[in-house]
Amino acid sequence: MFEAFTHFVDFMWGIPLIIVIVAAGVWFTIATGGFQFTHFFFIARNVFRKDNRAGDNGKALTPFQAVCVAIGGTVGVSNISGVATAIVSGGPGALFWIWVAAMLGMIIKMAEVSLAVYYRESNPDGTFQGGPTYYMKKALGMERGWKCWKVLALIFGLGICLTWPITIQNYTTSEAIGYAFGLTKQQYIIPSLVLVVSIYIVTFGGLKKIGIIASYVTPFMCIFYIVCGLIVLGANYANIPGTFALIFKGAFTKQAATGGFLGASVMAAMRFGFARSVYSNEAGWGTSPMVHATAYTDHPIKQGLLGAFEVFTDTILVCSMTGLVIICTGMWQTTDVVIKAGGAPLTLAAFSTVVGHWASIVIALSIFLFALTTNTGWFTYYTALVEQGFKPGKARNIALKILLIGNPLWGLLILVANVYSNGTPKQIWTLADFSSLVPTFVNVFVLLIIGKKFLVLLKDYRGRYLGEGTYDPSTPLFYEDELKQKEQNKQAQ
Repeated sequence: MFEAFTHFVDFMWGIPLIIVIVAAGVWFTIATGGFQFTHFFFIARNVFRKDNRAGDNGKALTPFQAVCVAIGGTVGVSNISGVATAIVSGGPGALFWIWVAAMLGMIIKMAEVSLAVYYRESNPDGTFQGGPTYYMKKALGMERGWKCWKVLALIFGLGICLTWPITIQNYTTSEAIGYAFGLTKQQYIIPSLVLVVSIYIVTFGGLKKIGIIASYVTPFMCIFYIVCGLIVLGANYANIPGTFALIFKGAFTKQAATGGFLGASVMAAMRFGFARSVYSNEAGWGTSPMVHATAYTDHPIKQGLLGAFEVFTDTILVCSMTGLVIICTGMWQTTDVVIKAGGAPLTLAAFSTVVGHWASIVIALSIFLFALTTNTGWFTYYTALVEQGFKPGKARNIALKILLIGNPLWGLLILVANVYSNGTPKQIWTLADFSSLVPTFVNVFVLLIIGKKFLVLLKDYRGRYLGEGTYDPSTPLFYEDELKQKEQNKQAQ
């Protein structure tokens, strides 16, 4: 049964979804003149602008807090465990396709974040809410009169909800800490319970507290992980040219079995590369736009730029570090049964070859922080869906309480089920790939339909802030403003 399910997921994450992501990425890249490449340094500098740290009244997230929550939600165990399983299953060539998906993903993420901010809704208390279901409702339903927007929103919402019970954060964290501290598989429940309690402490503080904690923890853990990776690569500098040769060769030719590696086809490299990239940076998935939409900003593209940088940080920096360390140290060819299975142990073993076993302990604890910020970041996504799915009242309050209490427990159940059924990391990642499959299909399809609005916003931003072309000062920058403008014009007539 599970084998048939695995074949289905492998097929869907093969040619069908790769075509959808590439089509969207290439279209947005061409339509914007390759904005993610031509303006990359502007995007990077923009992240650290002082006005990105300023909110309106302390209730809404600042743009920087929003991107930290989003990066915290994306930079997680998938960067460490997911990349490892991609290389185990697809060979070093999978890392090349991770890069390709990320470069296309930068402009896709920029588009979906910008549109989420444009179509968001203002709350009476000065906060905001938005996301894919909001632009489906307004861009498809209200602007185009498509009644099918409800079907698309429902499928998307159900797809996102699949990630609630199908979560890998708890399992991978416990696996990493268990490997570092020499715990038996049955003892994985100890770090698992600690993570559950930590998630409760953070989420009970609300969205604003999540943003504050993420703004401190996320930059630190990313920098620490990258520095450790650079140390390992520095010690293996002689292997770096050969590492890149393996990556580029494996991206376009079949990789033969060698050492403990069983070999992989080009399609396997592409399939696992794209799947792990999307699962890691969530470009096109439609998740992080939900938290970006809550940020206080005066132009949708400003937040969209942070979304593009989010993908770069998550994949080009953090995922690349994991992949390069695993390949450069030669650990991807290991014959050790536990490490060869992939997941966090393979990554930790690769780091340990240079900086010793103590590094495994430190990085395992870092993975704990990765999982904490990822889980709390996703909590904000689920909250956004509940708030749109239920009108204010008793039903919404009950749903939010169930979400708050139940959110960390699914990961614990997944861990227990996997431990006592002798499951493998590959099985966990098959479930994870399935959970990202449905919402990505729907969201990217919608982006292709409403993408012209993103181009209008980008043209306005380039003229308004970059001096590139002209712009109309009267152009409404948010959908709510557009509705007000239309109402005023109607009354004037």
